[in-house]
Amino acid sequence: MRATSNVSWPLVLGLLVVPAFSAAATRPGSAAEKIRLIVRGDDIGSSQAANEACIRCYREGIVRSVEVMVPAPWFHGAAKLLRENPQLDVGVHLTLTSEWENLKWGPLTEAPTLVDAQGHFFPMTSQRADFPPHTGFLEANPDLAEVERELRAQIETARRELPNVTHLSCHMGTATSTPALRQLVARLADEYQLPLRLPEVRMAGEFSGSDLSADQKLENLVQLLEKLEPGTWLIIEHPGLDTPEMRAIGHHGYENVAEDRAGVTAAFTSRRVKEVIQRRGMELISYGDLIREQAKPDP
Repeated sequence: MRATSNVSWPLVLGLLVVPAFSAAATRPGSAAEKIRLIVRGDDIGSSQAANEACIRCYREGIVRSVEVMVPAPWFHGAAKLLRENPQLDVGVHLTLTSEWENLKWGPLTEAPTLVDAQGHFFPMTSQRADFPPHTGFLEANPDLAEVERELRAQIETARRELPNVTHLSCHMGTATSTPALRQLVARLADEYQLPLRLPEVRMAGEFSGSDLSADQKLENLVQLLEKLEPGTWLIIEHPGLDTPEMRAIGHHGYENVAEDRAGVTAAFTSRRVKEVIQRRGMELISYGDLIREQAKPDP
């Protein structure tokens, strides 16, 4: 297991990395008395802004695991950044949907039942009443054999291109949205030895929301961290940047993506947040840290 207490908070100044903060696991007592926290950044690979934000939240902030979208258009840029940051833990964010109106992607494999007339993944897991017809993945009756080939291709591409793939997750929950799909993904997780769920981990709660300002997100995250009790906790959000690229990303009902996700990045890199973690002796860990710990034989 990597010693997370030696991980530093860097400030990136061009190519110079200066250690700025150490979140040492100084909380006294046994492991059962510690507050351990996995902070996960989703959707690296989906855009250039998401790539930069996820890496910034790792190097300057509290993120210790990121979820990569292999079929998305900025996967190769993400892979380059992840190879440059080999200690950053990576999950394969199994992707079967393409939700944005102005940015699309499709499968790595030949998969006619998984795509719309333009060859893109469907936008939503299930058909939404406020969306155009024929935009739901499940309503298209996806062929399970095609799903399996596609998910295998995503997993194998990620493992070939990335240094630190440790687990699986599901973009928008689509890959596990039916009992048959859950059984398929569980089988792949077992075969590739990439866990989908970590049984000891509890969700810490939500701090963000598209209707909240950056200041509100930060305050909510600080209060969430202040209230955590001993145990292993998980926080999941989507880092981004307020750039022209991300301002053009959105869909009906979620148009302020850049503002919303830039607020997440600001909270994950906030000095206030890091001070709470340090003061409370919280231990930042990754999925990989916990997986390796659980794999160790009992003494």
